[in-house]
Amino acid sequence: MALVRCASNPVLSASDIPFDASLIFNAGVCKFNGRYVMVFRNDVGFAAGGYDRSKVYTNLGIAYSNDGVKWDVQPEPWKVAAQIVDSSPEIIRFYDPRLTVIDGRCYLCFAVDTRHGVRGGIAVTDDFDKFEILSMSAPDNRNMVLFPEKIGGLFMRLERPFPEYSRGYQEKFDIWSSKSPDCRYWGDTELVLGMEDVPYANAKIGPAAPPVKTPKGWLCTFHATYKDRNRNLFGWEAANNPDATWNKEYLAGLMLLDLENPQKVIGLAPEPLIRATEKYELEGFRGSVIFPGGMILEESGEVKIYYGGADTVECLATASVDDLLGMIRPFSR
Repeated sequence: MALVRCASNPVLSASDIPFDASLIFNAGVCKFNGRYVMVFRNDVGFAAGGYDRSKVYTNLGIAYSNDGVKWDVQPEPWKVAAQIVDSSPEIIRFYDPRLTVIDGRCYLCFAVDTRHGVRGGIAVTDDFDKFEILSMSAPDNRNMVLFPEKIGGLFMRLERPFPEYSRGYQEKFDIWSSKSPDCRYWGDTELVLGMEDVPYANAKIGPAAPPVKTPKGWLCTFHATYKDRNRNLFGWEAANNPDATWNKEYLAGLMLLDLENPQKVIGLAPEPLIRATEKYELEGFRGSVIFPGGMILEESGEVKIYYGGADTVECLATASVDDLLGMIRPFSR
């Protein structure tokens, strides 16, 4: 088996957090200045027995680690996230961080709910105490991840717009890519991978963890959704509404992009990289959900993949980079 789940899974859950916490998931993870850094999403006020949505809110936490498995969570919510929310009356919520180190600086991709739609943003820091916001997209766009180096002198990102009108009011969203000379102004946008290109998806797909560079190409995870209205997957949402069902399975996929032109897919794994099989992935706020947010290629060739399980806990799986590349098959549209 190419992928091995960490014996300590979940590596981070609400019980590990020294402040109010309910759902710990969709974290961004990187190695920065000699240690692992995790910025995690924390949705507060949820419980399996029911919850009051008027009392639910989201913040972010930050944790550090020497080995990428055991985490030292800082004692208070991450103040930078609150500062970004407070910076404009337009912003309602800040969430889903992704971390990428480029030229010695750490870049943060994130999503914000605003009064006029969901926007994706990019900020940069040198110390995790202060961030400079570089860009904010037009609605509706999210799941942005940056490549860890400039390509042809340009920053590059993967992103997931979600246009309902142009896709017939269906949840069929795709992975796109854009380029920038300065991480502020983005253009040259091209489709990378369509939902219909993924054999185990029938609804939305989108970027997951930031890509890692290998000699054969840019190795990228993505999330893929399979919707079946005839099945009811385990989810806490039904605790508040007996008629509610959760019928979307989220899986992790794997693709390989061309080194010189990352807007071109050269390989795709025909089977999911990870699908929910463990209790902490099958049961939670939304059952049967796998959502990678961090991928680190170690010097040893081991790849650490951090992912949210059931929108409730943060997990870790590992594999050798050669095994992951071995899953890839040539792709052509």
